[in-house]
Amino acid sequence: MNESKELLEATIKGLKEKVSQLNNDLTTKEKELENVNKPEMTAEMYEQIKDLIETGVDQVNISEDDLDFNCDMDYDRKVNLYDFSLNDSYAFTSAIMSEINSHYKIVDKSE
Repeated sequence: MNESKELLEATIKGLKEKVSQLNNDLTTKEKELENVNKPEMTAEMYEQIKDLIETGVDQVNISEDDLDFNCDMDYDRKVNLYDFSLNDSYAFTSAIMSEINSHYKIVDKSE
């Protein structure tokens, strides 16, 4: 009886390892499927776009009127800023897209 218990335990362990490997394989294939229709980009292009975004963001000036913020006061009369947000992201989007448009030729592949 001990041998059959040990055999079952070994079988269970082996099956768990197989299931684990199959789950890893499934995750890998799901990621490959997600990427199959994505256009390719070189590392050089990626870095250039990152630099263009940084340049575009650096060009945007934010004033106090562009922000919403929430404050509260502690018991010891300290004011704490606990939340703030940008009212409109158009300035960022516009500056970033302007930088990208100035460095890339946009083509319509539907023709």
